[in-house]
Amino acid sequence: MALNLFNTLSRSIEEFIPLDPAGKKVGMYCCGPTVHDFAHIGNFRTFVFVDLVRRYLEFKGFEVTHVMNITDIEDKIIKRVQANKVPLREFTQKYEDVFIEDLGALNCLPPHRTPRATEHIPEIIALIEKLVARGIAYKANDGSVYFSIDKYQGCGCKYGQLINLNFEGMRAGERVSSDEYEKESIADFALWKARVPEDGEIFWPSPWGEGRPGWHIECSAMSMKWLGPSFDLHLGGEDLMFPHHEDEIAQSEGAGVQPDAKPFVKHWMHGAHLLVEGKKMSKSFGNYFTLRDLLAKGFSGREIRYLLMSSHYREQFNFTLEGLTGARNALARIDECLAKLRGTAAGATAAPDAELLEKISDALDHDLNISGAWGVIFEWVREANRLLAGNQLSAERAAAGLAAWEKINGILGFSTVVEAEIPAALSALLEERQVARKAKDFKRSDAIRDELKAKGWVIEDTPKGARLKKL
Repeated sequence: MALNLFNTLSRSIEEFIPLDPAGKKVGMYCCGPTVHDFAHIGNFRTFVFVDLVRRYLEFKGFEVTHVMNITDIEDKIIKRVQANKVPLREFTQKYEDVFIEDLGALNCLPPHRTPRATEHIPEIIALIEKLVARGIAYKANDGSVYFSIDKYQGCGCKYGQLINLNFEGMRAGERVSSDEYEKESIADFALWKARVPEDGEIFWPSPWGEGRPGWHIECSAMSMKWLGPSFDLHLGGEDLMFPHHEDEIAQSEGAGVQPDAKPFVKHWMHGAHLLVEGKKMSKSFGNYFTLRDLLAKGFSGREIRYLLMSSHYREQFNFTLEGLTGARNALARIDECLAKLRGTAAGATAAPDAELLEKISDALDHDLNISGAWGVIFEWVREANRLLAGNQLSAERAAAGLAAWEKINGILGFSTVVEAEIPAALSALLEERQVARKAKDFKRSDAIRDELKAKGWVIEDTPKGARLKKL
């Protein structure tokens, strides 16, 4: 079955077909973090969703080039740099390093490239020069360069491709210099911001004078630098659709650099907002969590990843601490089944269970129907446990299931749980208990069971005999 994904641009589910004539190579861009603070759990829902998209594309045989930018220059960053009285790079590096560590804790694949805005000033300036030359951008009295929406539309281009904009009902403004302007307004936006005293030493020379880039132009310049003027897939949170992604389209297509009337981006995907404990996340509500807050509460990265991936990416999702406990239990069910399968396989090898993989693909091919995929997985776990309990599963079938799980896990991205090594003294106790049971010395048998439990181990009966399992 072909891969079908919802395209925000067409507002419909359509077959994903790369621009590559051979149909193999895929250029994929994701808006990365603005490194002015620790990323929160809502941010990471987007990055886990992006990781799932990449992993599944690779599972389907596509050759993905994954680019994620680092926004290391914008309004909030400059304010915090000035408040902390530290150099720009020193300030942003701290939060960039933490973000990369957090991605690792969630087992997200590292992007192939993570360009920083400050390292692409020449490309940004060159793109603005193209817009000025075409009459779509202009230098204002304040010394800044702005994008003209009227001139852009006058060239036959449409502003409002990702969302339907009601130009008559929206508040109009002459121009907006802020990186994140109000969504209710339609106004010319800054491409290059003239240097002001509040910027301190954060500025670069340009044909229009000293200054710095606006936020929107950064992503246009960096994505086209590393993926070309027209590429396959652009992802991000739904909060970025307008104005950020809409402005990216306008800047990039307004520059006229796409060949053969191709779009800037063929396919757009947006992840839905995250609620936390039933409310919009806010520090004032006490429901604002960074990844590290949750790790400090004793939850693991794989448990957090599971919960973030438990519902469809386009559905608003309620993230709760109770849900994390449920994630822990769900993963424990899978881990326990896998451990039993390994014991039954006893080193045997087999080709992956084709039927199981086909069912997973059938679900994910339909706009990444992750709920359907989880349904397939837990049905497989139930059936495997039933067969294992009845000693009806051969070593070859167990090996086939394990081989299929390795491929499924490659899509879902859960780190493998390594079974705890059993100390020799505890193995000896287990053997002693087995001897006591055969001798019908149940008092001694129960005492050993309790001793093992006190040490953090439980005895589990399997078709191949008793084994110890870490609590």
